[in-house]
Amino acid sequence: MTDFSFSLTHTDGTARRGRMDTSRGEINTPAFMPVGTVGTVKAMYPEQVRDTGADILLGNTYHLMLRPGAERVASLGGLHVFMDWARPILTDSGGFQVMSLAKLRKLTEKGVTFRSHIDGSAHELTPERSIEIQTLLDSDIIMQLDECIPLPSERKEMERAMELSLRWAQRSKDAFGHQPHRALFGIVQGGDDPELRSRSAAGLKSIGFNGYAVGGLAVGEPQEVMFRVLSEITPDLPTDKPRYLMGVGKPDDILGGIERGIDMFDCVHPTRAGRHGHAYTRFGVINLKNARHRDDPRPLDEASPNPNCRRFSRAYLHHLVRTEEILGAMILSQINLSYYQELCIGARAAIEVGTMSDYAQATRARWAQGDLPPIEGN
Repeated sequence: MTDFSFSLTHTDGTARRGRMDTSRGEINTPAFMPVGTVGTVKAMYPEQVRDTGADILLGNTYHLMLRPGAERVASLGGLHVFMDWARPILTDSGGFQVMSLAKLRKLTEKGVTFRSHIDGSAHELTPERSIEIQTLLDSDIIMQLDECIPLPSERKEMERAMELSLRWAQRSKDAFGHQPHRALFGIVQGGDDPELRSRSAAGLKSIGFNGYAVGGLAVGEPQEVMFRVLSEITPDLPTDKPRYLMGVGKPDDILGGIERGIDMFDCVHPTRAGRHGHAYTRFGVINLKNARHRDDPRPLDEASPNPNCRRFSRAYLHHLVRTEEILGAMILSQINLSYYQELCIGARAAIEVGTMSDYAQATRARWAQGDLPPIEGN
């Protein structure tokens, strides 16, 4: 098996271009990871996800441990076989979902006990059990268990959660052991406090991880707070390890993260937006529920590299969305994930030639200009 490795190939200011090598293939960075929460990227076949340009996708420990169960997935060949995805998979630790979804949860030094949001059954998630579950799933990139709290929060509470996450990071590392064909990422916490974030990063570096994630953002804070935290924390992270901003975000969030030195992103937003009739293109977000599209024969973007963006008329997509046809969610989810990949591919190319600033400026200018005007008479 190929050992996990990361190489930084180009930089442009703080923006980075790199490559991760895994036993299941390479991952070009900056990378956006489609979210396959329960073993599927919603409304898409695995080969369609790959065709968007995705090198890696994300699976969710909390959901998969509850249903169908990690041991069952392992007995059926692991998550890659189970969902027919041959490329790398990153699994989150389950901590965020426990905090946000589970019923009657109780947090202790040992871990967290909770009742399933599905059937009320009792479960315990510890750093050791989270690593065990992710290993059973046969994940390529495993995340430490951490505690993610909302923003804003009191500094004392942010410090408590950060220090607990550091202790859990060490236990996660111990449980992970020696698995050179996999990677283990630590998670920087500390809310919006620079000193807490810096202490968290220092503690994680002393433990030693294959990669470093920034957690606890996109949890209710304004974008400018997120960008400030990223600008402050990325200089504290090792330059020779990948950096992952968890649960982010919309295209402008991703572009801003790339500008601030982030290598990896994930978010449910592009597929969720597609299921709600919103399309992302170089024109920004297009709401296909709007009546302005009902007689419009033009495609979403005739210059898009995505064939579905060129193939279907706005009128047809409007019809699918208004009638809540499944095909509409399928097409728009694919278009959105393709655009997210297009954004990352463009950033990689720009970083390679030192034009990231121009690329970001031109991209934002196109978003600001907005969608094509309606056709005459509409």
